[in-house]
Amino acid sequence: MDWRTDIKGFKSYLKLERSLSANTVEAYLHDVDKLKQFIEINNLDINPVKITSLHLKSFLIWINELGMTPPTQARVLSGLKAFFKYLMLENLIIDDPASLLETPKTNRKLPDTINILEINNLISAIDLSKPEGMRNKAMIEVLYGCGLRVSELVSLKLSNLFLDIEFIKVVGKGNKERLVPIGSEAVKFLRIFISEIRVHIKIKSGNEDYVFLNNRGAPLSRVMIFIIIKDLAKQIGLKKSISPHTFRHSFATHLIEGGADLRAVQEMLGHESITTTEIYTHLDRDFLKSTIIQFHPRS
Repeated sequence: MDWRTDIKGFKSYLKLERSLSANTVEAYLHDVDKLKQFIEINNLDINPVKITSLHLKSFLIWINELGMTPPTQARVLSGLKAFFKYLMLENLIIDDPASLLETPKTNRKLPDTINILEINNLISAIDLSKPEGMRNKAMIEVLYGCGLRVSELVSLKLSNLFLDIEFIKVVGKGNKERLVPIGSEAVKFLRIFISEIRVHIKIKSGNEDYVFLNNRGAPLSRVMIFIIIKDLAKQIGLKKSISPHTFRHSFATHLIEGGADLRAVQEMLGHESITTTEIYTHLDRDFLKSTIIQFHPRS
C-alpha cells in the first residue's frame, strides 16, 4: 500500500461509511496531506502503515513551530485520528499510532495573531501626512507581507530588493540568505517610500544601502519598530499584546490556515530548526510566489 491508495480508500470511507459532508471530507484529506508533506520533507520514505507515534509527535511539534494555532492543531489531529482509525478497520495496521496523542490545549498562552481586518485597521491608522508615515506603512506591509523577523526588517538592504520580479533577499539567523516573495501591496508602498520619501533623507555615511531609516539617516532600531507598532495598536484600541513578531506569526498562520503548502511557508520563514536536515526541499521561485498570491490576505 502507498499514500495515494490509502488516501483514496480513506476518502471513500468518509463519504460512504461515515456520510460526512464534502467540506469535512476535504478538511480531513488536507490534514493527511500535511502529514504526507512532513514525511516527504524529512526524506523518510515510509508509507502510512509504517507511521509511528514518534513520527506523529514530531509532526505536531513541526506544525506548532510553523505557527499553526492550537485549535487548528487539534482539528488536524482529529483528521489524523480518523485516518488511522480507518487503517485499523481495514486491518492495514495492528496498533493505532494516534491513539495516545493528546489534543493540544487551546487555552495555552501563545503569541497573539491579528486578523486581516485588524491589520488593515493598523495600517489605516498611520498618519501619511508625516514623512515617516509612508515609511511606516511600507515597513508594516513588508513585515506582514514577507513574514520577516524584526532583525531582518531593520537590516533589509536596497541591493537585496528585486521588486521587478517581486522577490527580496533576506539575511536571517546565522547570516543565512533566503529569497522571499513580496506581495503587490508591499511592492507598491515600498516603491512609493523609496522614490518619494527616502530620497529626501540625508543619509549618514555607511548607511546608504539600508531601506528603512530614521530622520537622522541611520537604520531604524528594533526598539523603534516595537514603539511604532505599539502606538498604532493604542490608536485603534487594539487590546491584544502585539509586537513585530505578531506580524510574522500572523503571516504564517494565515497562509497555513488558508491551505498553503507547508514546505513553502517553511522556506519563506527560514525555519531551519524544524528538522535536522540543513536544506529541506528545493522549491522554485514561481512556486513560492504562487503561494503568496493565492493564500496571502493582502495579495
